[in-house]
Amino acid sequence: MPFAENQGVKIYWDAQGEGVPVLLIMGLGYSAHMWHRTRPLLGGSYRTIAFDNRGVGRSDVPIGPYPVTLMAADALAVMNAAGVDRAHVYGVSMGGMIAQEFALQYPDRVRSLILGCTSAGMPNAVQAKPEVIQLLMARGQMDAQKAAEAAIPFIYDAGTPRARIDEDLAVRKDWLPRPEGYISQLMGLFAWGSYSRLDQIKVPALVIHGDTDQLVPPSNAQLIASRIPNAKLVLVPHASHIYSTDQPETSHSAVIEFLAAN
Repeated sequence: MPFAENQGVKIYWDAQGEGVPVLLIMGLGYSAHMWHRTRPLLGGSYRTIAFDNRGVGRSDVPIGPYPVTLMAADALAVMNAAGVDRAHVYGVSMGGMIAQEFALQYPDRVRSLILGCTSAGMPNAVQAKPEVIQLLMARGQMDAQKAAEAAIPFIYDAGTPRARIDEDLAVRKDWLPRPEGYISQLMGLFAWGSYSRLDQIKVPALVIHGDTDQLVPPSNAQLIASRIPNAKLVLVPHASHIYSTDQPETSHSAVIEFLAAN
């Protein structure tokens, strides 16, 4: 299995498809397996490079917390290991925060930026309702499968068929996070913010978000798009946090259209 290394920590990555590279950065507590709906659609035209953030999946779980700047450096190590000079960078949720930091720290390595269901971090992020924050904090102490089930009302749209949600759970079940990895990622997020720096991002940017997202309210997308020069904003109807499952056709069409134009 291919691994990149950053400061002695091994980061699992793999590549699929051929073409212009797209670096995929996953969210809090999720392994790269959760790109299972996106990678097959991009693989015919792009080389997708996905990795497990430190603390989850096949990557190491070092002592935390994991600052977002450090996780962005992990992403750079993956790009270097893959032999890629510049890539489209697509991050979702926590991965969108890492992607923002990546674009700010390593602008010459970014062709374009896609920020999905994410926020600009503290202190400017529009917060979820108290019960959602409570679950986010409690998940690190819960049985991983129970935590995944408890999160469903907050991250999937009410109209999404349960069978489609179960497909995601089946993909994740062998790679649910260890508590120490999850908490170390979460602590890194709480200490990070990009709002004051977003106007420094000069590459083409797509900000995409589900309009019923309860975990990261959609007004966060509007805030980010207002700060990045010439950013394109797409709000996906009847989609929550996992918009690629709630509305796969609409969300993937927006991503593919943006990549083709940039």
